[in-house]
Amino acid sequence: MKESSVRYVCRECGHVENKWNGRCPECGSWNSFDEEKTAPVQKGRIEPQPVMNASLQKLSDVPYEAAMRVSSGIEELDRVLGGGVMRPSSVLVGGEPGIGKSTIMLQMLSALSENGNVLYVSGEESPSQVKMRAERLGLLSDQISIFCDTRLETLLETIEKVSPCYIVIDSLQTLYSASIASPSGSPNQIKVCCMEISLLAKKLGDAVFFIGHVTKDGLIAGPKIVEHIVDTVLYFESAETGMRLLRASKNRFGSVDEIGLFTMDGTGLHGVKDPSSLFLSSRGGNVLPAGIAFTSVVEGSRTFSVEIQALVVPARSGYQRIYSDRIDSARVSRVAAILQKHAGLNLSDQDIYVNVAGGMKLSEVSIELALALALYSSKEGISLRSSVAAFGELSLAGEVRPVSFSERRLKNLADMGFEEVLTADSKHRLPISVKKVGNIKAALIAAFSVRN
Repeated sequence: MKESSVRYVCRECGHVENKWNGRCPECGSWNSFDEEKTAPVQKGRIEPQPVMNASLQKLSDVPYEAAMRVSSGIEELDRVLGGGVMRPSSVLVGGEPGIGKSTIMLQMLSALSENGNVLYVSGEESPSQVKMRAERLGLLSDQISIFCDTRLETLLETIEKVSPCYIVIDSLQTLYSASIASPSGSPNQIKVCCMEISLLAKKLGDAVFFIGHVTKDGLIAGPKIVEHIVDTVLYFESAETGMRLLRASKNRFGSVDEIGLFTMDGTGLHGVKDPSSLFLSSRGGNVLPAGIAFTSVVEGSRTFSVEIQALVVPARSGYQRIYSDRIDSARVSRVAAILQKHAGLNLSDQDIYVNVAGGMKLSEVSIELALALALYSSKEGISLRSSVAAFGELSLAGEVRPVSFSERRLKNLADMGFEEVLTADSKHRLPISVKKVGNIKAALIAAFSVRN
């Protein structure tokens, strides 16, 4: 038998080198290489499982039924998944420790237990700990089977024997296979375990959910190939208000534009029906503090109003610095440059702080007009009226350009009590005053003019 050899695998991206390097040439991570033995283990070696049907057939002959998609019992989770849980499928759920990954998966299994057998695989908690959580959440635990073993071979045998319809693996990084000469949590172990379970789930027609740890950068720990293996990748994020946001970065069965909004209390995670109430502060009175502007954003099928906050102060160091983690700092810098060029607002020697009420991260171009109004308001010390909102994209020439879903945005703003909206498109059939602005200078005049 060939003697054992050693290789070095990057724990961040899975890149393999024959010798140890301080910096990974693939992803640039420092001190991320782990030593891994590559002994050719023959005994107990796992061969890849065949998929559901390995025979040659016409695509038109492949059966598909609407019943293959089932509601998870959690409306916000169904929204992000594309309408419900698909069978067969594999889903990877990542997020910070304590954000609620295990909680929402247990709530989901409790609801899905009415549609078939469910299995909760725990590699981090004992059965008594899981039971305590289920009782605290008020869930029916008599229909949930639990299996506390991290050995891949044993787990595969159990899944084939029990044949559950829905499986939760908590967590993927705790699994290990005896056929891989490396510790659990290593890139090779994560890749093999994820692939073996996903293929078995497709063969049996099951839906499997993997809970994944995240790195300090917020990415799911392990090789990037894991995200290619699974059908859907979900990320849990935490907002400043304590609200949880669930996003899909990949979804083979639906859109990646949808987000799920949750609040957590002693009885678990609950969907948010009216998100605008969390992202808007109290708008009492007619005049707002300087540096506040409102806009409307679209996330998939959901539309809600948000408050953008800006603070512009003289720079201590003499050159501009931008502090913005909710809106891309490059976008803030670009809008500041447009204001300086086309509105004569000098921000080159100012420190700029930008925030979004409620902690929502915004990436739409439609927020640029409202961001410009907030920056101008803070720099000049002039407040916007609380009844005014704005949305639109800013070009480098200072133009205000129309954006998609204008009708939906206007309806949302009208429902939230706004009376006047500044935008590039004035065509609508709603009971709200829309003022068409063609460029940033016209928008500033319309926004900050004194009404009689």
